[in-house]
Amino acid sequence: MWKYTYIGVSIGVLTLLGFYWFPGHTYLQSDTQIYVPMLERLWDPSAFEHDFMVQRPHMAFTIYDEVALALRRLTGLGFQEVLTAQQVLFRALGLLGVFLIASSLKLTTRMSLLVTAIFALGATIGGATVLTIEYEPVPRAFALPLVFLAIGLIAQGRNLAGGVAASLAFLYHATTTLPFWAVYFCFACWPAGFAVMRRRILGLAPLLAAALLLLMSARLQSDVAEVPDFLGWIAPWWERMLRLRSTYIWVSLWFPRWYWHYGILWLAGMAAFWRLRKEASAGLRSFLVGLPLLGILSVPASYLLLEVWKYALAPQLQVARNVLFVTAVAGLAASIAGVKAAQAGRRLECLLWFAVAFAIPAGDPIQWTFFANLGDSAGRRRLLLAVLLSAAATLVAWAESAGFRWRIPAWATLLVLPFFLYPTFGKVQNYPQLHDQDIEELSRWAGSSTPKSAVFLFPDAGRDLYPGIFRASALRAVYVDWKAGGQGNYIPSVGRTWWDRWQALSGLKFRRGNLRRYAQYEVDYLVLRKANASPAEPAVFENSTFTVYRMR
Repeated sequence: MWKYTYIGVSIGVLTLLGFYWFPGHTYLQSDTQIYVPMLERLWDPSAFEHDFMVQRPHMAFTIYDEVALALRRLTGLGFQEVLTAQQVLFRALGLLGVFLIASSLKLTTRMSLLVTAIFALGATIGGATVLTIEYEPVPRAFALPLVFLAIGLIAQGRNLAGGVAASLAFLYHATTTLPFWAVYFCFACWPAGFAVMRRRILGLAPLLAAALLLLMSARLQSDVAEVPDFLGWIAPWWERMLRLRSTYIWVSLWFPRWYWHYGILWLAGMAAFWRLRKEASAGLRSFLVGLPLLGILSVPASYLLLEVWKYALAPQLQVARNVLFVTAVAGLAASIAGVKAAQAGRRLECLLWFAVAFAIPAGDPIQWTFFANLGDSAGRRRLLLAVLLSAAATLVAWAESAGFRWRIPAWATLLVLPFFLYPTFGKVQNYPQLHDQDIEELSRWAGSSTPKSAVFLFPDAGRDLYPGIFRASALRAVYVDWKAGGQGNYIPSVGRTWWDRWQALSGLKFRRGNLRRYAQYEVDYLVLRKANASPAEPAVFENSTFTVYRMR
């Protein structure tokens, strides 16, 4: 009992360190700028009456919205609180999955927790702009940790429990789980004894129940949610919009930088797997090989689906984001291989494996391209940090195998210290600080002093993201902004409206002159930065950053 309590408390501490320090968490800085207004409209159908982005939610095939609404009704809390609580819970479950993977390879409890702590540092997946540990409480942030929990359970021989965890992930964000299910299906159908195959196939049963539940949920939401176009093709205007707004889905733009990057990471992951193959269970071997392989193959698959065949479902599937499994497995397998090398007395090999694992959270300048960045002080710091942490991990893993008395305090220090060193000494900044007092003050004023049906325009915002913060905080419509264009990946009609408005306003490049010309766009309020304010027009609100004018 004490052992399980010790493990649970340790994982809880690692979860909170990762949540509050590094890699951290955000709200209304990225995709929650889209999801939260949609949830607010489902909660109050009179909200966002004139906001084109919010009126067509793309949550038909997810329980994300149903769970958030139910929790809000049950608890009386706001969406930020119920979404954040889920985010913390699922992060902890994901780290539990990593712990189960490590312990299945016969690592001690302390070394399994060390591997878990390294994984908890997260990684930014360049090119695809996705994360191994999401900062925002979006559907992918709930689904991906459940996938790692499922892998950990299967590594421990609990196929049915793993199937349940992965099926819950499927309910939250189906596309994130597709590589998992592809690998598991091959594993379940691989020839083995009857009893073994029966247990493996039993793990597929929860998926069938989850798929039926999603289909029923989608039918019930048919009047408020947008169903994807499964058979359409990308029109020329849509392609132009996607190339402007969603460059990360065009893998031809990744060449050659990210091709080399993921190629080297894949080789490192497979080399680490080769060291672990004899002690890994059949299920774990399938995932350590299959997920990175599907990640590599997702790049040519994305190129064919999107850039050659122009399949309308390709921007929604975004299969190239599966390269995250290349990075995740490389870091996880390398850290486990490092512990194994220390146990075998191969200390130089141990150092190299840990160097791979600690380089990954440091960001792009250190991930296999740091030799080109040694002229940059941040690059040098991150290189030095990776080397120092690798040396410390080698020392701790060696001390654990040798049984030295000081091994426990050294292990505890190494477990915690990287969460503080990456953002301070390493200067790794995972996301900008977008929130400030002035945008919050503007949102409070708009929410209390303007009609619920009011439409706001930020003509000098350009590609900045603060209009999205305003939309979700003030619960007021925004005529057009950069973040809203992300909905064009999923819903062509929304993409068409965004494209037309963005073009009409010339990409929100503000030109001084008569502000009344913006009234033709059927906006009620104009929000300008203080530097662009017009003294000839009477303002209805102003603070140190923004000035608001009434148009009609």
